[in-house]
Amino acid sequence: MPLSSDDFRCFRCKTPYSFQQRVGRRDTCAKCDADLHCCLNCRHYNPGAHNQCNESQAEWVGEKDRANYCDYFEPRRTSTGGEGQGKVKDARARFEDLFRK
Repeated sequence: MPLSSDDFRCFRCKTPYSFQQRVGRRDTCAKCDADLHCCLNCRHYNPGAHNQCNESQAEWVGEKDRANYCDYFEPRRTSTGGEGQGKVKDARARFEDLFRK
C-alpha cells in the first residue's frame, strides 16, 4: 500500500513524503538532506527496547540517524492529529487525577 503524503515524515525536519515504492537506502530528504532509510524513521525504533528496536531479530545499528541495510525497516507512519490527540489528553487527565486531593 503506498504511503500518503501525511503518513511519512523526515525525522529531522518533519517534511512529509509520499512514496509509490519502498523507501530506498540512498533516499534522502530534499529539504535537510537527512537519510530517510534510518532507524529514526522506522516504525520499529524504540529507545526503551533492546538494541533500541522492537524487531527482535534486527541487528544493532550504532548510528540511528544514518542510512543502513536493515531488512526490517518499515517507514514510521505519523498521524496528523484527530483521534490520537484525544487519547493523549484522556490519559494525561487520568494521570493527573491520581495526584489530586
